[in-house]
Amino acid sequence: MLADYHVHTSFSDDSEYPMEEAVKRAIALGLDEICFTEHIDYGVKTDENCDCAAYQKEIERCRKHFGDDITIRMGIEFGMQVHTISQYEETFKQYPFDFVILSCHQVEDQEFWNQTFQPGRTQEEYNRRYYEEILQVIRRYENYSVLGHLDMIRRYDKAGEYPFEKVRDLVEEILKTVIAQGKGIEVNTSCFRYGLPDLTPSREILTLYRNMGGKIVTIGSDSHREDHLGAKIKEMYRELKALGFDSVYTFEKMEPIACRL
Repeated sequence: MLADYHVHTSFSDDSEYPMEEAVKRAIALGLDEICFTEHIDYGVKTDENCDCAAYQKEIERCRKHFGDDITIRMGIEFGMQVHTISQYEETFKQYPFDFVILSCHQVEDQEFWNQTFQPGRTQEEYNRRYYEEILQVIRRYENYSVLGHLDMIRRYDKAGEYPFEKVRDLVEEILKTVIAQGKGIEVNTSCFRYGLPDLTPSREILTLYRNMGGKIVTIGSDSHREDHLGAKIKEMYRELKALGFDSVYTFEKMEPIACRL
């Protein structure tokens, strides 16, 4: 089973890649399954969020046209904050999602990528605040499948690598909650194109998750264009096996499906 479980198209504000072209490319790459995960970020974005009705319609059209060649899942990426939870609850009720990535792209409506969140805080303060927000969200919201790119804050930390041991307590609480809820975490292969020194999440986090009893892991390229799609998926299978995982997971109608490595 070769599956990419984090794919953006023109239904996301930061991509212009047509869904049909992404499906054709996935088939050409030999993927067995593709899960589209368009962006919704309430609190920061308004008109830029995915038009879920149009998105669902295009998913259904692509399934009808390409369904014999590849499995197509309708996922979504919720960029959640505590004060936006109720909006996501309403959206989740309205659409037949197979898979939900719960991500944290901003805190207090301030984003990381453009450095609006970090100024005025020490490296310790913005790193811990990031994980605190994730923990608060998952204690209140359970309609998700996996946590996306759990240590993403590293990607935008201009102060350099922040020692894992200084946030380990928060990460352990997050992983404990995820495991108790029967949810999982994502391995995001964009770490390679961002030139990060470790996987996303790090090998330390993945090992901690496995040692705590975590099993559900998905792999996604976080693709926004053709050359991202399917990138390093096979390599990540080998990485996970080396870390002691025996399966990766796909999803159908929010139910996890184990695929042996």
